[in-house]
Amino acid sequence: MGLTQWVLLLALSVLWGGSFFFVGVAVAELGPLTIVALRVGLAALALHMLILLLGQRMPRDPRLWMAFFGMGLFNNMIPFSLIAWGQGHIASGLASILNATTPFFTIVVAHFLTRDEPLTPARLAGVAIGFAGVVYMLGTEVNEGATSHSWAQLAVLAGALSYAFAGVFGRRFGALGCSPLVAACGQVTASALVLLPLALLVERFWQQPWPGLDTWAAVFGLALFSTTLAYLIYFRLLASAGATNLLLVTFLIPASAIVLGILVLGERLEWRHLAGMGLVGLGLAAIDGRPLWWFRKMAYAYRKARREGAGR
Repeated sequence: MGLTQWVLLLALSVLWGGSFFFVGVAVAELGPLTIVALRVGLAALALHMLILLLGQRMPRDPRLWMAFFGMGLFNNMIPFSLIAWGQGHIASGLASILNATTPFFTIVVAHFLTRDEPLTPARLAGVAIGFAGVVYMLGTEVNEGATSHSWAQLAVLAGALSYAFAGVFGRRFGALGCSPLVAACGQVTASALVLLPLALLVERFWQQPWPGLDTWAAVFGLALFSTTLAYLIYFRLLASAGATNLLLVTFLIPASAIVLGILVLGERLEWRHLAGMGLVGLGLAAIDGRPLWWFRKMAYAYRKARREGAGR
């Protein structure tokens, strides 16, 4: 990747890491369904405006809209709602660490549902290491019985599993001839059409105390920055850098989420969470392969420099 791609990758990690921070702020005064409905609703409005400004049009093909609803279900409705609910009980930094398991679930799902992404030994080792980190983080609380914290962590993991199904489901958009911008707009629009009436019916936010300015700022930040802008960067990176390079963002998201959670929200993570994050990161490195390649390259350069120095 060139410098532009690296800058965009870092920006995307901050935007997606910031989504955990924004939810952490908003969940104190709004229900999870209301947060997610506002997130996708505002993002849909912003993306429709962008499409109009670019002179494009949304398609009317019923097959394509069925695909939008399917993608919206797996990529927005289920994971956004589960993670937002989970963040009502656990720290945003911990939620981001658990969300980083998405590539592990994706590898397993793709192995069973596709023909061109089998489980290789390196991938299997990475999945095993990553899930060992999850088990270590969850182990103590699961042994103590079902608590709100343990259920919240399982909810975030379920959201990560839903993202994995979305990754496999989203392959069909290329065959349907749908541009990335239209696909992003279509899925958040479909999600908004389902979630807005559902949130009004279930949570009835107008019967609660009116949220403060901080909460509304977090909702707009979540919708405009962590969803709309993030999708635009994501699809640009997908086109210019490829899906494999995009995997690197998974390493970086927890860092920004943890820093924001500690500095702004006053959160604290236990040592077992940090140790679990280390195992998750090691598993991701095993899957990706590049960190090991970089290490070998640096070790080779170091040995070569030492031999040349001794030769003088």
